[in-house]
Amino acid sequence: MSDLVPRPANLPAATGKPSFTRLAARMATLTASALALKEGLWALKRRMETDADHADMLADLCVTAEVEPRFTGQINEAGTALRKVAEASAELARAADQVQHDSQGLHDAHQGEYRGVYEAVNASGVRQAKPGFYRTR
Repeated sequence: MSDLVPRPANLPAATGKPSFTRLAARMATLTASALALKEGLWALKRRMETDADHADMLADLCVTAEVEPRFTGQINEAGTALRKVAEASAELARAADQVQHDSQGLHDAHQGEYRGVYEAVNASGVRQAKPGFYRTR
């Protein structure tokens, strides 16, 4: 059984017309989620490194106490596995950092390109055509 708990998405509903605000909200949500993931993964890395260090200390104490070598070997194997988890979580954190950076860039570009149009349309009070009306085939 897994310790992972599924979490529902916090994205705005996907139904309805495409809109400037919906896309902006989704990009902000993606950016915030990537940031939270990245921070959680760095915390996991630190925790796994600490646990691996403790496993090494315990193995040293077991050697000093002349504990059965196979048990000391298992403790060393656990420490090695914890270090591998720390390395993998660091790699994943770097990937999450890239996702955060790229989604923030997309959000900023979207805001720069369309914020003025969105505000002008809302300020005009004129009802606009449905999305896709001006599409050419």
